[in-house]
Amino acid sequence: MKHPLIIQEYLNEAETHVMPAEYLLVLQPHETLCNDIKSIKEKFAAAYHHEGAKKGLPNITLARFKQFQSTEMYIRQSLRNNARILAPFKIELKDFGSLPSHTIFINVVSKVAVMHAVKILRQQAQKFMKLDKDNKPHFITEPRITIARKLQAWQYEKGRLEYGQASFHGRFIADGAVLLKRKQNEYYKPVEKFLFEGKKATIRQTNLFTTTPFPERDDTSLMK
Repeated sequence: MKHPLIIQEYLNEAETHVMPAEYLLVLQPHETLCNDIKSIKEKFAAAYHHEGAKKGLPNITLARFKQFQSTEMYIRQSLRNNARILAPFKIELKDFGSLPSHTIFINVVSKVAVMHAVKILRQQAQKFMKLDKDNKPHFITEPRITIARKLQAWQYEKGRLEYGQASFHGRFIADGAVLLKRKQNEYYKPVEKFLFEGKKATIRQTNLFTTTPFPERDDTSLMK
């Protein structure tokens, strides 16, 4: 007879596995540039009394979605396969922009390259990202790096004027996309980095009379 605590532990793990979580697929700048942008966010937070500006690492969000954690293995496998097709590419950042009437951000100049990455990464993976009719994946159409969002009217107006006249320039090589995950009452944590390898897409032949289970690799490349 199994110990009741072992059964309870198994039930708790199983329950967690089927609970939904929030996910972000992002491009992250290199450490030096990331620290420069974090400094800008911290200065904004201090000057405009907006603590939210300090939260979260600087990144370019490619997709956001909510899904049961039991589906994660299929999403990750699809993203791995898709990422291999992409080659690393350069991203240029220049100056600041704003979204009336709530957000200040850094402009991404290399929009075409980023949107191409979104197009490739979403193939096959997007069908696993839909939780239900009210929770569909959102793929970005205007890439940016957010400095502050959900601003009050006075914060936005003063910030828009100040940062509209400020200059900024940075660049980095996007060599992979990172999947972040947030469970209930937790912060976002990295799950896996999907490397851009620039490999040619191949068509996999399958036997019509057999079925092959969806593979799951155990050599995932976790973000350091």
